[in-house]
Amino acid sequence: MSMGSVQRRRMMMLAGAGAVAGGAAVLLGSNGTLSSYPHGAPLAIGLGELPQGKLLTVEWQGLPVWVLRRSEADIAALAAHEGALADPNSRQSLQPSYCENRYRSLRPELFVAVGLCTHQGCSPALLGARGFLCPCHASKYDLAGRVFKVGPARANLVIPAYRFETEDKLMLGVDS
Repeated sequence: MSMGSVQRRRMMMLAGAGAVAGGAAVLLGSNGTLSSYPHGAPLAIGLGELPQGKLLTVEWQGLPVWVLRRSEADIAALAAHEGALADPNSRQSLQPSYCENRYRSLRPELFVAVGLCTHQGCSPALLGARGFLCPCHASKYDLAGRVFKVGPARANLVIPAYRFETEDKLMLGVDS
């Protein structure tokens, strides 16, 4: 690679990282959670047909948002690898206060997150019980969206504001 192309690539990477960080900052509410803003409205999501291990992806406010129904084994495994996580207690993470727990969710079996890697905004893939892997730079997340120390991402996945209207209906963009 020539020196010019290396410099162009670095500039593009910095611009991309700035765009992801800036976009997240614009979407955050005063309480530090991703919530409704003038360009979007709450979104109702039916969960009745969502089986264990299935990842549902919806678009909300121009972002991919995931809903994952975790099994009891998935929930139990969240404690097993906490020493390998960059922020296991989600102290530097963006999530509503009601999701500040090991599961990063209102109900342990249902995980809701913005499906974008916190490094440069690529969309990680679900690897079953092993969690999520970002295809761009190999950042890894567990099934609670907590980032592993390996890889370039340092922040856990963003958790948007949400609540349950009924047992099988989630409202995205509305605080619990």
